[in-house]
Amino acid sequence: MRDRDAWLCFADEAGQLLRPPKACTWSRRGRPSLVRVRAAGSGRISLAGPVCQKVDRRTRLVLRMMVHRGRKGEKKGFREKDFASLLDAAHQQLGGNIVLVWDDYNHHVDAAMRELIGKRPWLTLFRFPTCTPDLNLAEGVWAHLKKSLGNLAPCSIDDLDGLVRTRLKRMQYRPDLLDGFIAETGLITTPP
Repeated sequence: MRDRDAWLCFADEAGQLLRPPKACTWSRRGRPSLVRVRAAGSGRISLAGPVCQKVDRRTRLVLRMMVHRGRKGEKKGFREKDFASLLDAAHQQLGGNIVLVWDDYNHHVDAAMRELIGKRPWLTLFRFPTCTPDLNLAEGVWAHLKKSLGNLAPCSIDDLDGLVRTRLKRMQYRPDLLDGFIAETGLITTPP
């Protein structure tokens, strides 16, 4: 990685529905706490992005979001071209070669994705071993996001979109938090 002057990037995807993740909360003694969730209508937010690290540079988080409103014919997640444009954006923002590590998701391993990756000489790809989400530090980003959304009950997909964007933007400006996600995995990413 150092001889290629490359960024080490760990990528993953996640999604969030209108129904909030469960979290602990306070209530009066003897009364269970209730968070009313309307969750009327459909909608989903899909998220994808790599957490990128390079020696002597601050850790970066590059993100893409898709809001699905449940309309007929609307795509429901990231596809090969969406991942390729995300990688192109990361390459442009980081200004260097990328060593990408990601999982064996269907859209990461199919022929269309292999072709798109082959057209990018600045990109080197490695895959995580099967069933090892604890090694992917991008999982820490999504877990932190979902914990911050715990017990919030947005009324519409647009409200949820605003909440998710705000929280992810805060994470982008906290490289110490991103470094914490790296430390949580136990991976040693700095040379001795």
